[in-house]
Amino acid sequence: MAKIAKNALPNLFTLGNLACGLISLIMTFKGDYRLACIFILLAGIMDRYDGRIARYLNVSSDLGKELDSLADLVSFGVAPALLIFNLYNFMDLGLTGYLLVLIFPLCGAYRLARYNCTNFDGEFMGIPITAAGMFMALYAFLTLSNTLHIVRTGLIMILLSYLMISKVKIKKV
Repeated sequence: MAKIAKNALPNLFTLGNLACGLISLIMTFKGDYRLACIFILLAGIMDRYDGRIARYLNVSSDLGKELDSLADLVSFGVAPALLIFNLYNFMDLGLTGYLLVLIFPLCGAYRLARYNCTNFDGEFMGIPITAAGMFMALYAFLTLSNTLHIVRTGLIMILLSYLMISKVKIKKV
């Protein structure tokens, strides 16, 4: 029985990450952008510790790795993209706005899949989706009162999307 609880703990953190991402989406749809940002950042805290706990307890698993990627895609790909899309009214940009909301989670999904299929050698290839998503949430949080940042925000989303799928090597801390 203790083994079941020991195995479940890291997955509970991962599911907490996913729950925060889903709540962020709900807050975005309600127009409560401040809370949407906070829930993305809380998801980042959960994500920071799920893998560490699994390694500490020596219960890392393929299931946990896949679950983590799915949670990360929602919390740090979809949630920040829709937050920015709604907050800065990207719908008014027409096709460009729709492409911006798509490119971020699509590049994040590609980056996660590439990471899962690669032998990890202590370096990330491309920036982690967690870092990109949390950066967008923090940026949104800090600019909530000024909606004149549409062009800059779009450029930041494009840059972070590119960096997620780039072959830039980043040492894991």
